[in-house]
Amino acid sequence: MKDPDESLLMPYIEKYVSDHTSPELPVLAKLSRATHLRTHMPQMLSGHLQGIFLQMISYMMKPITVLEIGTFTGYSAICLAQGLQKDGKLITIERNPEMEDFTAPFFKEAGLENKIQLLIGDAIEIVPTLSGTLDLVFIDADKENYTRYFDLVYPKVIPGGYILADNALWYGRVVQPGAESDRETAGIMQFNRYVQQHTGVQNILLPIRDGIMLMRKKTD
Repeated sequence: MKDPDESLLMPYIEKYVSDHTSPELPVLAKLSRATHLRTHMPQMLSGHLQGIFLQMISYMMKPITVLEIGTFTGYSAICLAQGLQKDGKLITIERNPEMEDFTAPFFKEAGLENKIQLLIGDAIEIVPTLSGTLDLVFIDADKENYTRYFDLVYPKVIPGGYILADNALWYGRVVQPGAESDRETAGIMQFNRYVQQHTGVQNILLPIRDGIMLMRKKTD
């Protein structure tokens, strides 16, 4: 079983991949340094490779409305906001009220303070209150509730829209014997099975960083 700080990729492959991927935006590099200096669990950061992937998805989709469940220090929010349409908006939900002061300067430096709306509280309570439809959703919060989050956002996602879920490989624990004795691992495994059996989405589990489940809401 890998330590949470270790990549699932072999180090030399990870370096090669990183060397052949566009560099971080300066504001993201600054945010990454601050996260490592000022938080207790900096490994929760999306990071360079995943961040570029999220930017690519956003640029390809050109979404009007994006929802993120789990803000942490705002790295992924900035990435997902890159491809927003001119009047587009990203709503990001975070339990920890301390993240509001942390993220605000970086959202402003990225020029996104008017496009990113941070909501503090429990996503299970907040999501049902959101009006309108969603083009893109990114789930990266408490693993036990992934399936509940999916069920809450699925009706709001437009046909042809996308849902992404981080940590779908959970440091490789999903394939370890007795993995479901751990609550978080059990939550991820339950979610992965649920998505695989869901008739309303087409899905692929991508081995990027700690695994990203990419789901497209079917149009028929």
